[in-house]
Amino acid sequence: MQTAQHDGVAIAYEERGRDPAEAETVVLCEGLGYGRWMWNWQADALAGSYHVVLWDNRGTGESDVPEGPYTIDQLAGDLEAVLDDAGVDAAHVVGASMGGMVAQRYAIAHDRARSLALLCTSPGGPDAVPTPESTLARMFSVPDDADEREAIRYKMAPAVSDGFIEDNPELIERIVDWRLDSDAPPSAREAQGAAVEAFDASGELDAVSIPTLVAHGTDDRVLPVENGELLAEAIPGADAEFVEGGSHLFFIEEAERVNDLLVEFLADV
Repeated sequence: MQTAQHDGVAIAYEERGRDPAEAETVVLCEGLGYGRWMWNWQADALAGSYHVVLWDNRGTGESDVPEGPYTIDQLAGDLEAVLDDAGVDAAHVVGASMGGMVAQRYAIAHDRARSLALLCTSPGGPDAVPTPESTLARMFSVPDDADEREAIRYKMAPAVSDGFIEDNPELIERIVDWRLDSDAPPSAREAQGAAVEAFDASGELDAVSIPTLVAHGTDDRVLPVENGELLAEAIPGADAEFVEGGSHLFFIEEAERVNDLLVEFLADV
């Protein structure tokens, strides 16, 4: 594990796959509260051909946990510090959920992004479809009698398809282990949530001139699919893939399909 410094905050990251001197870099930006474990499936699929960088957002995993609220601009600055520390001059930037917002801001405000892949995310702004109140209630509150593991499963439910938790007990227990080990504490989840709530790139996306893939599940109950449609319309020349029946965590549930989308997109950039 390595660390980069940004505004006095240590940001943890790791490198996988090929030597950056011999292969292009793909950097993966995770969602609200999630540690970099979230990208295990995609990192494994990409590491054979690319130099892969994974990092923990401020407040998460092995990164520092400064007081909030945070902003997406800060998180994009953290990403810039990571790539600079790793000696990466250009990177394909892949982001999901909040990480997709970081990826958008990064492409607008910094100059190292070679392409964008935006999964299950939103441009923000007045036309964005907000997270339903029922989903927010489930994600940010749990029954009083729930233990740690039960609380994580409870909060995850809106992000996956109906029945996924019950049908995949071994996988879910591994995910619970990873989340207990590296996810953001409640204070940082709230700080990251404030960043998401304030985010609005809707008026700036027409300036994005790099190749862009937008991918979204049609049954996303966290950031509804209309947000992906807005992104695809706003970014000039963006490719769009809508996964029928896909949940918010469709890159986990349907990892093979999403990996194929990413590999094909990156090969064509």
